[in-house]
Parts: sequence; structure tokens; C-alpha cells
Amino acid sequence: MKWKIACIQMDIAFGQPDINYQHAEQWVEKAVNAAADIVILPELWTTGYDLTRLNEIGDVEAEKTIGFIKNMARKHQIHIVGGSIAKKTHKGIYNTMIIIDKNGNLVKEYDKLHLFQLMDEHHFLQPGENDGLFTLDDKICAGFICYDIRFPEWQRAHSARGAEVLFVTAEWPKPRLDHWRSLLISRAIENQAYVVAVNRSGSDVNNVFAGHSMIIDPWGRIVSEAGEESELLTGTLDFTEVSSARSKIPVFEDRRPDYY
Repeated sequence: MKWKIACIQMDIAFGQPDINYQHAEQWVEKAVNAAADIVILPELWTTGYDLTRLNEIGDVEAEKTIGFIKNMARKHQIHIVGGSIAKKTHKGIYNTMIIIDKNGNLVKEYDKLHLFQLMDEHHFLQPGENDGLFTLDDKICAGFICYDIRFPEWQRAHSARGAEVLFVTAEWPKPRLDHWRSLLISRAIENQAYVVAVNRSGSDVNNVFAGHSMIIDPWGRIVSEAGEESELLTGTLDFTEVSSARSKIPVFEDRRPDYY
């Protein structure tokens, strides 16, 4: 089985959801024209890191964004890993990843588990309490948001439960680009899984972002990598590579978690 992936490495209009919805729709149409099976959007793509205004511009229960993504998925018959958005709830605001299948069904909502204090997330967002596991086309996948990739035990918890694709959505700053690339390659190798990671392009009032969205195979080989500017990054996932890696180097059989 193979999937063609499209990563939407887009600039994000700071604090302007209406503009970002329009741009996202245009990018999804480009992904459809590229014959993608699955498209993935960046982190907080509706608002950017306009954290101080999330009470004003966040999406109540993610209803608008879920409806928006469902319509695009059904219209184009494409799976959408909907990046993440600021979801307003009675408990507070969460950084939430939304996955919709090609029939317009809500498959998963994952709330970012690890909040990044360096960018003040802990002052404005609530930490998640659920896992990122979901299934598309009978393949077990997992979703992670930006800072999550610095916690290898979190990815391993999902790959140990069968995840073969690790989707990462991010707004990763340019000064730590080397960390982004190294961490993603490491997560692919140690989990013997595909890593599909989309970062945003451009800048906001406080940050310049790195771009360099990446698709990495289970051996740690880069299938495709973007530059710093906005672009649609595509690549093909061949699931025989996952089974090959896991059979030749049986990491999951040789684990001794009782000692960890």
C-alpha cells in the first residue's frame, strides 16, 4: 500500500482566521491537483501565535474549523490532517489537531500534550490529556504537535501500539532548525515509522519560522524536504518499508520495557 502525501507549508496571517481559511482552501486545492491522498496543515494555522487574542479569535469547540475541513475533505475525497487550531472550551483553550477522513468523518481530535514555555504557551493554553492515535485506510497513525517531538517516549508510546506514520504539525522557529531536522530523523529511525512533518513558513511579530517540512522514511532517509518559503511538499509513503525495517531490525521485539 502507498500514500501520496502533501504538506502545506504556508505562511499564516497573524491573528486573521478569515484570511487563513481562504489560503488553506487554495492550498488544499493544489494538493488535490497534485493527486495527494492525504494533506497536512501546520500548527495554529487559523490564528498563528497570536496567543493574547485567542479568547477573541479562537474557535469555540473547533466547530467552524471542523465544518470547514469536513467540507473540503468530502468535496475533494481527500484525507486531511488539519494541523492544529486554537479550540475554545469551557475548560480553557487547547492547541488541537483535527483529523478528517475523505468521507468527511471526524476521526480524531488531539490536544497538544507538551506546552512550550519558551513561547508562553503555558500562560494561554491548557495541556492535553489524550493520545494521538488514529486510523486512516486501516493504517494506524499518530499525531503530534511541535514541541512534542522533544519527548521521544511520547512517540514510542504510539509506535509501540502499532503506529506506522507519525504526523507532526509545527510552528518551529528558524534559530532551532538544526534541532527540527535532527529530532525528526531520529524519531523516524527509532520508531521505524514514516515521519510526515509540516512546518509553517514566514514570520510573525516575534518569530521567523524555519519551514523545511520533511517526509522521512523508516530508515531515516529523507523522502522530500522543503526550503524556507511557502510551498506544497509532496512525497510517497510505501508501507512495505515499515515492515521491512521492523523485520530486519526487530526493535519492538527486543524492547525490555520492564527495565525502563
